[in-house]
Amino acid sequence: MASQPLRVGVDVGGTFTDLVATGADGTFEIRKVLSTPDDPATAVFGAVDRLSRSQRIASLILGTTIATNALLERRGARVILVTTAGFEDLLWLRRQDRASLYDLSRDHPPPLPQRADVIGVAERMGPQGVVASLAGDEIERVVDTIRERRPESIAVALLFAHLHADHEQALAEALRGAFPGVPVVASHDVLPVFREYERFSTTTAEAYLRPLVSGHLRAAAEQARARGITEFRVLTSGGGSLSVDAASRSAAALALSGPAGGVVGARLVGAAVGYRDLLTLDMGGTSADASLVQQGEARREGAAVVGGIPLALPSVLIETVSAGGGSVAWVDAAGTLKVGPRSAGARPGPACFGRGGTEPTVTDACLALGWLDQAWSLADGVRLDPGAAERALQSLAQRLGMDVGGVVAGVVEVATAVMARALKRVSVARGVDPRRLALIPFGGAGPLFGCALADLLGMRTVIVPPHPGVLSALGVAAAPERAELVASLPGPAVPDRHLLHAQYADLEQQAERMLPGGAIQRYADARFAGQGYEITVPLTNGELDGLEADFRAAHRSRFGHEGAGGAMEIVSVRVVIERAVPRSEPTRRSGMGRPTPGRRRVTIRGATVDAQVWPLGELPARLRIAGPAILAGPDATALIEPGWRGVVDDSGAVIVERA
Repeated sequence: MASQPLRVGVDVGGTFTDLVATGADGTFEIRKVLSTPDDPATAVFGAVDRLSRSQRIASLILGTTIATNALLERRGARVILVTTAGFEDLLWLRRQDRASLYDLSRDHPPPLPQRADVIGVAERMGPQGVVASLAGDEIERVVDTIRERRPESIAVALLFAHLHADHEQALAEALRGAFPGVPVVASHDVLPVFREYERFSTTTAEAYLRPLVSGHLRAAAEQARARGITEFRVLTSGGGSLSVDAASRSAAALALSGPAGGVVGARLVGAAVGYRDLLTLDMGGTSADASLVQQGEARREGAAVVGGIPLALPSVLIETVSAGGGSVAWVDAAGTLKVGPRSAGARPGPACFGRGGTEPTVTDACLALGWLDQAWSLADGVRLDPGAAERALQSLAQRLGMDVGGVVAGVVEVATAVMARALKRVSVARGVDPRRLALIPFGGAGPLFGCALADLLGMRTVIVPPHPGVLSALGVAAAPERAELVASLPGPAVPDRHLLHAQYADLEQQAERMLPGGAIQRYADARFAGQGYEITVPLTNGELDGLEADFRAAHRSRFGHEGAGGAMEIVSVRVVIERAVPRSEPTRRSGMGRPTPGRRRVTIRGATVDAQVWPLGELPARLRIAGPAILAGPDATALIEPGWRGVVDDSGAVIVERA
């Protein structure tokens, strides 16, 4: 008899593409393949095709790096930006802040459009409405001017369009009629909120990304349909999924798609072991992503910066640093050892992958320390080659004038310090004491660094998931269907309740059309009068009565004060609609006996010791493991350092604490 239909989550990383398939009957299947950067769908469906043939896939959810890589590598469409005359230089002026406060030689990355591709329009809206009308012949002039540029995509972002969209709508309609095969993106559709710079930047990014992203997604959807997969969805930066059609129209919302899945997965692991306040670290092949979970909910931000481009869209809080397993170790002009930002990626990969790489990476250093098993087969049959790793590290040691042992320790120490800074930026910099949290390191390499990172941050608890290497894919599979809508209010003064309820009702009607039957939560973007930025506060039970008290408490938690008696004002209203998806916990084998551990010589912080080697994911509940120990799983390896001890939870996770 055929197995139950599967829900499949796929996380496309820079080095590996991970797949997790879960079924209502507790079926749990993992596939891990090398990524194919030139065509990510090749790796995605290569992993899908390796699943058990008897199992039908009901839903496929994708965590993708298409938008991220396009912004980082500047591989998007040629964008023509249409804006209010006199504001053509807004993307270049930014907010007149420096790229680096004390480094005058550094500059911000350039905006996405070319300056010659920005067209000013003779029109003007103000806070109260029309200041200068938009004439029909002006629209014709804009259309004729754009026709000469042969655009691949068009962005329309006018002054005050978040309040009065008439001029934007007229321009967008005319442009869509004149250029039927070209995407036309209007700011009031993408981000109807104040702050022109962020609105212009986000709208331009959407236009820049949409042709590439929609093309990839629709091609992938065709492959899914050819395999009989009826539902194909895409994870957004906010940690929820959209249909392919919706995601194709929300390309900028996918910029942190993959990392968001990891935070969803880490939150589930924390809930399973009874921890609701977490620091998470996803260490993959190319980078490491830090995030924060409080009271069982992922911390979200109203904006992110990817590749130097501000995106004022809801996203899970992510701090990314170049400290992945494939990050290349090198020597700068001053003779200092550095790790990243360049990565060996999937091709050729770290030297120890034996695929032609010759540069030393973090993975090569971990292998040299004995943390990784050279006999273990990685994705696509890749086996680790300690000789190749040693040759790469020896070359680096010669450039530094050091012995190989010192260089290996240095590479690991530098990578650890870089990741610790990211963890501090998502915790200490936001007024959160990491010592009160548990750390969940995951990804292929993250659990090797859990104890060292906890030591640097003064943390006492590290939680190792049973399948840390594919936790992001598990989070992608478990993510709810989610949409978020926002609207700015006409002015910052405290509005009356009738206006607020009308605004919420309008957004809720739109949300209900997007996800019928979903659960709706109201939020308000509030600040003290005179402040430049606001914080987002949920409305308890959807009511306004307790909003001010909740806002003051949130402000005190974030900034340490309550505004010295200042008045609260609401600048925007938001609604989030979510529809939970069917989810089952992976079935653990019953009656697991105590396995016999192996032994391996490893080097930890300069000392060579005998470590027990346990099979991660196959450990019986309540088994106690004292460090030093290696937990080797099919998708990742964890390290329990001396002075730490772990106990296996019923869920299969290992809770590691200081001895």
